[in-house]
Amino acid sequence: MSEPAIPDPLVNLARGAIESYVRDQTVAEASPLPGVEPKRAGVFVCLHSGDGSLRGCIGTFLPTRATIEDEVVGNAISAATQDPRFPPLTAAELGDLDVSVDVLEPPEPAKGLEDLDPKVYGIIVRTPDGRQALLLPDLEGIDTPEVQLRTTCRKGGIDPDRDTYSIHRFRVTRHH
Repeated sequence: MSEPAIPDPLVNLARGAIESYVRDQTVAEASPLPGVEPKRAGVFVCLHSGDGSLRGCIGTFLPTRATIEDEVVGNAISAATQDPRFPPLTAAELGDLDVSVDVLEPPEPAKGLEDLDPKVYGIIVRTPDGRQALLLPDLEGIDTPEVQLRTTCRKGGIDPDRDTYSIHRFRVTRHH
C-alpha cells in the first residue's frame, strides 16, 4: 500500500488564500512556512477545475513582494479573481479545484530555438516596444521549441516572422 502524499506547503498556502478570499474576502496571512527556503522568487499559481480544464493562472516572472509566501498569496488570489479569461471563482467551485504553484528561477537569455526545450524551460518573449508574453514549461500540446515560440508570440501579439524580439528561458519547480 502506498503512503498518502504529503501536502505541499506552498500549495496549501495558495489554496488557503483562495478559500479565505473567495468565502470571506479576507487576505490570508503569509507567515514563513516550515520546510520552505526563505527567499524571493517569481511565482505562478494555476487553477484547474475538476475536469482538468484551466480555471485561472496568474503569476510574476520576477519577485514583486517581500517573500515567496507573499508572492504565493497574492498570485493565488489574483488567479482566482483577476484572470481576464475567466469570471471570478465562486465558493461552489472550491471543492474540485486543483491548485499548482510554479516557483521560477531567474530568466536567462536564450540565443534561439537551439537553447529551448519546452519540457524543461518556460520562455519569455519581448519586443523593443514593450510587448511581451510568457509560457510556462511542460504544458500539454507544447512539444517542440517551434510550437512553444509561436504560442508565446501569439499570446503577446508578436509576429515571430516580422517583429524583432528577444527570448529568455527559465526553469520552474512545480508544486502540486
